[in-house]
Amino acid sequence: MAVLTFGRVALFSAAGVLAAGAFLHYTGRPVPWPLDQVPYGKVIPGPGKPAATASAPATGGGNRSGQANRPPVTVVTAKVERRAMPVRIDAIGTVQAISTVNIRSRVDSQIMAVEFRDGAMVNKGDVLFRLDSRQLEAQLRQAEANVARDKAALIAAESDLRRAEELSRREIATDQRLDTARSAVSTLRAAIRGGEAAVDSLRVQLSYYTISAPVSGRVGVAALKEGNIAKSGDSSAMLATINQIDPIYVSFAVAQRYLPEIREAMQAKTAIVQASQQGVGKSIEGAIAVIDNAVDATTGTIQIRASFDNPNETLWPGALGQVRLTLRTEPDAVTIPREAVQTGQNGSYVFVIDNNVARARPIVLARNVDDRAVIASGLTGDETVVIDGQLLLTEGARTIERGRGGQSPPAPNLTSQRGSAG
Repeated sequence: MAVLTFGRVALFSAAGVLAAGAFLHYTGRPVPWPLDQVPYGKVIPGPGKPAATASAPATGGGNRSGQANRPPVTVVTAKVERRAMPVRIDAIGTVQAISTVNIRSRVDSQIMAVEFRDGAMVNKGDVLFRLDSRQLEAQLRQAEANVARDKAALIAAESDLRRAEELSRREIATDQRLDTARSAVSTLRAAIRGGEAAVDSLRVQLSYYTISAPVSGRVGVAALKEGNIAKSGDSSAMLATINQIDPIYVSFAVAQRYLPEIREAMQAKTAIVQASQQGVGKSIEGAIAVIDNAVDATTGTIQIRASFDNPNETLWPGALGQVRLTLRTEPDAVTIPREAVQTGQNGSYVFVIDNNVARARPIVLARNVDDRAVIASGLTGDETVVIDGQLLLTEGARTIERGRGGQSPPAPNLTSQRGSAG
């Protein structure tokens, strides 16, 4: 193994010390003693070799803070603004049909016709299925004939009663004949009422053989086609399903702490709900329809349903959507770009630029709205804050402004995260 000479060891040590001091100086960090006593760029010579000086200018020693010798940091800034900002809640919601009807048969019969196309829009009262009703129609005709027969018999019985009453006045007929005539008339009248009730019952049963849409909406796929036997009962197969989608509900959950503000907004009629289905860029506006009567103790949330007019079927039942509930608008809120907010051990803060010097300012963040952060306290509205370049900033660091927010970005190959090369 080659043995390093004392001169080589000294040379390597000097190079390491110089590199460490240059790095701390370049990044603006305090240079510890005794490195701050060595002039920047001074190369410590080895044994028997003259001293050499690097091409970088010497900065001198004795400044342990390092801020005065640190090159300015390139940053991007933006002005603090006062503007009208909404107070809103964002949530994920589920689109729900206001009314969902499962179509089932109330009688056992064969399906003779399906009167709709799968997935079509139907109106209330439109015929969906026709069942085989021939046997019931025959029973109905027989019942109607019985009623007609009883009515004819009633006419004859009423004539006999009138003759019996006339003879009774002349004291020709006996009271027994009069009572018999009256009894026959009453019996026939009761039979007619019973027959008419039977006719009405059969007509109601006959209506079960023509299945109509109970609500307007979009019908699904017919589960049974012509020729199949439709069964009655709760365990029977559904024939089709209708979803009422105009208007339509969107159900979403919010944290229970928002409940007082939501109720106040509803009373003031300032609450506005916007919903957009995932995959659809268009959103529609609605209103809160109902708030659940209890908070979910497991999740600490409360369920809300908003109602939307949906003539263009922008929302579809069962789909997930983004819900934005706007409670009110603050007319003069202090706002900054979200990129300006930093998080430290003591909470949120921003770097404020004062005469090209960075100052850390603690803030209280109220909320985020799109790309803006609303500040509750810590800023007054006339400051300039750093939105890019914070990683190299320290308290009191000198800065160079590369560009303001909203203007041209930094030039290529010169990012705001690097210190200026001077």
